Amino acid sequence: MEVVETIEQIRKIISKAKSAGKKIGFVPTMGALHQGHLSLIEAAKKQSDFVVVSIFVNPTQFGPGEDIAKYPRPFDADTEACKNSGVDVVFAPTVEQMYPGKNITWVNVEKLSEPLCGKSRPGHFRGVATVCAKLFNIVRPDFAFFGQKDAQQVIVIQRMVADLNMPLEIVVCPTIREKDGLAMSSRNKYLNTAQRKDAVLLYAALQEAELFIAAGEHKSSLLKSQMEKILKISKQIKIEYISIVDARTLEAIDEIKGKVLIALAVKLGAARLIDNIVLDVE
Repeated sequence: MEVVETIEQIRKIISKAKSAGKKIGFVPTMGALHQGHLSLIEAAKKQSDFVVVSIFVNPTQFGPGEDIAKYPRPFDADTEACKNSGVDVVFAPTVEQMYPGKNITWVNVEKLSEPLCGKSRPGHFRGVATVCAKLFNIVRPDFAFFGQKDAQQVIVIQRMVADLNMPLEIVVCPTIREKDGLAMSSRNKYLNTAQRKDAVLLYAALQEAELFIAAGEHKSSLLKSQMEKILKISKQIKIEYISIVDARTLEAIDEIKGKVLIALAVKLGAARLIDNIVLDVE
């Protein structure tokens, strides 16, 4: 496995792989790899011939008050995990490589970037879309792999790829969870023992909504009320949002019908946690 830091290096490696007729699978990450990331690598290995993982803590997706300096960077452990998972090359550029000057060109996916997490993190998805566009341009993958846990991010990137006619397929992989249901996230490391215990309430709230829908309840307001009750079992959880939206447009819906995204975000101590489920409802 190679670890490269420059755009010039990675482009030479990709060109050689493409010349050999290999399909490129790409897993973009910000490092601090966990089993969720490794499941994306596993999917990439199954679907492609040459797997690239990027490790880049993207400064343009962090907003005011979001301390990028504290973001975990266990680089040696990350590269070792990639090596053990059969990754062909890790692309780990510096900020100077990705943003050599003051950036004045941005990719902004309107409407899809504004609800849910976009309300409390203005500019976040502009940073995500821009860095993904840059990485796709550099790596030129045939497939890029993302986790369902970051549902809004996935929907934003899918629309960007479609609208800009980018020649790749976005592959969405299932959320990987701990045994108690908590969605795996690098931010889980910020939780103390008591907070970690309460964090399971996120998935419990989503499961409650799914049970109510299966029983025939299709009113969003009632479902959100039930989810709120579960989250409020914890005095530590501060709810940012509970949203039930169309899974394609992210527009709020009053009546559950069709493909629906049920998503929530909370603050739990120093951690901001998100989770979601997608349901097809007749």
